[in-house]
Amino acid sequence: MTLRYSSLLLLFAATACGRETYFQPDARVDSATPLPPTADSARVTAGRHYHRGPLGRLLLGTHHRPSWVQPVSLPVLKPQSVVAGGLKFSKMGGGFQTTSVTLISPEGRNYALRTIDKDPYRTLPKVLRQGFVLTAVRDATSAGLPYGAFVVPPLAQAAGVPHTTPRPFYVRADEVGLGDASERFQGKVVLLEEKFEGKQNIFGPVAGATALEESDDVLAELYATPGHKLDGEAFLRARLLDIWLGDWDRHEGQWSWAAYPQPTGQTLWRPVPQDRDQVFFRFDDGAIPWLISKLVSKFRTFRPRYQSTEGYTRNASFIDERALAEVSRPAYRRIALDLQARLTDEVITRAVRQGLPAEVYRKQGPLLEEALRARRAKLPQVANEFYALKARQVVVAGTDQNERFVVERRSDTATVVSVYQIPADKSQKKPLLLYQRSFNPTHTRTVVLHGLQGKDEFIVSGQVRRSPFLDIYGGPGSDVVQDSSRVAGWRKRTRFYDTRRNNELEIIGPEFKDRTEHSVKPHAFDRDGSGR
Repeated sequence: MTLRYSSLLLLFAATACGRETYFQPDARVDSATPLPPTADSARVTAGRHYHRGPLGRLLLGTHHRPSWVQPVSLPVLKPQSVVAGGLKFSKMGGGFQTTSVTLISPEGRNYALRTIDKDPYRTLPKVLRQGFVLTAVRDATSAGLPYGAFVVPPLAQAAGVPHTTPRPFYVRADEVGLGDASERFQGKVVLLEEKFEGKQNIFGPVAGATALEESDDVLAELYATPGHKLDGEAFLRARLLDIWLGDWDRHEGQWSWAAYPQPTGQTLWRPVPQDRDQVFFRFDDGAIPWLISKLVSKFRTFRPRYQSTEGYTRNASFIDERALAEVSRPAYRRIALDLQARLTDEVITRAVRQGLPAEVYRKQGPLLEEALRARRAKLPQVANEFYALKARQVVVAGTDQNERFVVERRSDTATVVSVYQIPADKSQKKPLLLYQRSFNPTHTRTVVLHGLQGKDEFIVSGQVRRSPFLDIYGGPGSDVVQDSSRVAGWRKRTRFYDTRRNNELEIIGPEFKDRTEHSVKPHAFDRDGSGR
């Protein structure tokens, strides 16, 4: 959970947990007999410490506690044979709540091993890292379904979304085959999955790619030159799957990107979702979590009825804004209908049965399947709501090279924005089209253009009664702005933000509003999410 959530939990920690001691996160082997050295499986519970009595459940919620405390049979992790040739320790992971490690196979492929249970110790201020406060914050982990990630692969496969294939294991209490990480994983229930990062991991669902990179590296390349583009429709498909699964934690760090060269010479980057810890999140079924959910909208509960499209998508707002900027309204409906057709009852039943341990399926499986079917029926409606959220303000960014932004106010329902690469070779007659989308002012209030570096041109034309506002940020270079447009009404619809020097303004129409200043603040643009 986040620090904001942690601080809110302080309000009720003394009441809900004041008489309880801090629990240890280790899984528990449900047998009085030590595990034999040759054992292939073990009877374990993922989190018996999440058990609560009637008062605790009333205050803190039932969440997914029955699944955490349910004894299940899991395979024992054997690093030397879990994949062909075995896995060896490579490096420790950097997660704040999950213990994780990178393992490597003899052929060089990377795998992530991480605990299913979480420990928020390092996310809390030092003064709060003890007693009932830590207990209260850790308890919120029980809102996640411990085996939810294992349900996702067949659903993603059917949906046409690249995916990892995580597997659950129990790590013996005396396991020493994980190198420097052995002690941290002993006695824990873990998840093992392939890592789609780096060229050595190009296989399976990303076969044919020429590179695999994380979001911050891809975004850096995207804004450096016009040679890179995000696959917006593939990203939308993955995001609608996220919303259907109730997976609210999809920030930019939860994605890898696979590179595919295009005939135009550009590289198209297709998204590869990772880390499904928060699917089927069940949170607001206790008095205090219900109150928290009213204050923090991103903590949305998975039920047959969607709670809040805005809440499900808030954590991913930055990467959504970057990756969905070119996707039109018809694409949202088309992809939603396609997902409905692909995610059949048979697919849902098979995924839930295969993903959940048999003991958990008997208690949770049928209800989970019913909820997925009900949410599938509403996917087109949710897609329309998602589009409405993303269309209110659209950010269109250029690169550090020279681009021409052409804005045509063609009609009261169509303002068309096109971005072209300005050829370095003047003999090249046809510039490369980098971006194009038509905006309806009914859906879009503001289109924000960022020129970034380079000498960019912004050309605005057309005479209409209605049009979105146009905010132009020229960037540090010397830019040219031509505006001959006219929109009915007294408010000026073209606003230019930049420093007051080194720009050429050719203003013919009445729509232009000069918002330049003696400051470089208008040049700021968050390229990788670090500025949020």
